[in-house]
Amino acid sequence: MTENSGTEKATHPETGTAQQSSTPAAPGSTPADSTARPGPAPKPGAPKPGAPKPGAPKPGVPAPSARKPQPPHDAPKPHAIKPPTGAPQEHPHPVVVPTVSDPSRWGRVDEDGTAWVKTAEGERQIGSWQAGDAAEGLAHFGRRFDDLATEVALLEARLAAGTDARKTKTAALALAESLPTAAVIGDVDGLAQRLQAIAEHSDEAAAQAKEEKERSRHEQTERKETLCAEAEQIATDSTQWKAAGDRLREILDEWKTIRGVDRKVDDALWRRFSKAREAFNRRRGAHFAELDRERAAAKTRKEELCARAEELSASTDWAGTAAVFRDLLTEWKAAGRAPREADDQLWRRFKDAQDVFFGARNAAASERDAEFEDNATAKLDLLSSFENRITTHLESDLDAARNELRHLQDKWDEIGKVPRERMQELEGRLRGIEKQVRDAVDSQWRRTDPEAVARAAQFRERVAQFEEQAAKAQAAGRTRDADKALEQAQQWREWAEAAEGAVTRR
Repeated sequence: MTENSGTEKATHPETGTAQQSSTPAAPGSTPADSTARPGPAPKPGAPKPGAPKPGAPKPGVPAPSARKPQPPHDAPKPHAIKPPTGAPQEHPHPVVVPTVSDPSRWGRVDEDGTAWVKTAEGERQIGSWQAGDAAEGLAHFGRRFDDLATEVALLEARLAAGTDARKTKTAALALAESLPTAAVIGDVDGLAQRLQAIAEHSDEAAAQAKEEKERSRHEQTERKETLCAEAEQIATDSTQWKAAGDRLREILDEWKTIRGVDRKVDDALWRRFSKAREAFNRRRGAHFAELDRERAAAKTRKEELCARAEELSASTDWAGTAAVFRDLLTEWKAAGRAPREADDQLWRRFKDAQDVFFGARNAAASERDAEFEDNATAKLDLLSSFENRITTHLESDLDAARNELRHLQDKWDEIGKVPRERMQELEGRLRGIEKQVRDAVDSQWRRTDPEAVARAAQFRERVAQFEEQAAKAQAAGRTRDADKALEQAQQWREWAEAAEGAVTRR
C-alpha cells in the first residue's frame, strides 16, 4: 500500500478560508493513508505484507530520505504570551520559525504500520502507515505535528503583536478541538496548554485592545475638538486674513490625518469646523468688499485733489499757494489708499502738479535772491558814500548832517529788500549813522532848551524804539509789521524834528 500524496486543503488560522497545500492534511482530519487499505492479493513469491522489501533498510534503521530527529525548538510557554500594551500601531505579519521536534520522544510506529502518540492519558492510536518503513512513518507524523505547532506559534505571535484577538481566539479553539483526533506525533499535551493560554490571553488582549481603542478614540476626538475651537476663534476674531487662511488650510490637512473618531461625533465636529470656515470666509469677503468700496471712494477723492493741484500749479502767489498745497497733501494722506495701480498713477499726477508750482517758486526765489544781493551791494555803497559826509557835517553843520541823513534814508527805502542774512549787518550800520545824528541833535537841544531838548529826546527815543521793532520784524520776515513800525517811527521822527526845529529857532 502506498500513501496518498494528492493535494490537500487546510484552513487559515485567521481567515478560516481553505487553502491548497502540498503538506499533509490538516490536523484533526483522518488522512487517507492513516489506516490500512485492502490491496490486491500478493503474487506467489512476493514478499509478505510488512516484510522488508528487497534493498530496503532493516527495521529500526532510518531510510536515507528520512530526516534525522532534531532537538525540539523552545516553543513559547503559555505564561510568556502577553497582550500588547501601549498605543496601537501597524503590526507587520508575524514571522515564525517552523518548529522541528523529535517525534520519537512522543510516539512510535509499529512494524505493522500502526502509529501511536503518547499523552497524559496514555498512548492513543492515531492511524496506520503503509507507505514505507516505521522510521518514515514516524518522521511523517512528526512533520504533521511540527506543522500544527507552527500554526500554534503563529497564533501566539499574532496575539503578542496585537492582531485581532477575537479571530486569534476562534482559531485557537478550533485547533484545540481538533487535537484529540489529530494524526500527529509530538507534545500534544503541551500544544493543548499553549492553545488554552492563547484562548485565555485573547480575552485579555481583546479587552485591552477595546480599552486602547476607546482611549485612542478619545484622544483623536480631543484633537479634532481642539482644532474646531481654534478654527472658531479664527473665524470670530482674526483679522490677519492671509495668515488665518493659511492656518485654516493647515488645520484641514491635519484633520484629514486623524482617524478612529466615532462617526456621529466626527460628523458633528466636521459641521462645527465647516461652519467656522464658512464664517471666516464670509467675514473676510465682507472685509475686502468694504475695502474695495473704501478704495473706490479714495480714488474719487484723490482725482479731485489732483484736479485742484493742477489748477494751482500755475499760481504765482507763492506763500498762499504753498499753504494750500500743504493742506491738499494732508487731505491726500487722509483719503486712504486707492487700488494700487490707480493710486500710483494719481500720486504721479499730484506730484507733477506740485513740482510745477514749487519749481516755478524756486526759480522766482532764485531770481529774487539775486535781486536782493544787488540791493545789498547798493545799500553797502550808499552807506559808504554817506557815512563820511554825515560825520563831517556833524562837527560843523548839524542841519546839513540831518539833511544828508534824510537823503540817505530815502534812497535806502528806494533800493528795497536785501537777503535776510545781510539785513542785520546793513541795518546795524544805518542805525549807527542815525544814532550819531540823533546824539548830536540831542546834545545841541540840551544846550538850548532843556525842556524842549528833553521832549525832543523822548521823541527820538520813540523813533529808535519803533525802528528797532521794524528791524526785528524785517529780520523775521514780517514785512507788514516792519512797515507799520517804520511808519510810526517816521511820525515820531517828524515830531522830534519839529521839537528840535523849535529849539533851534529860539
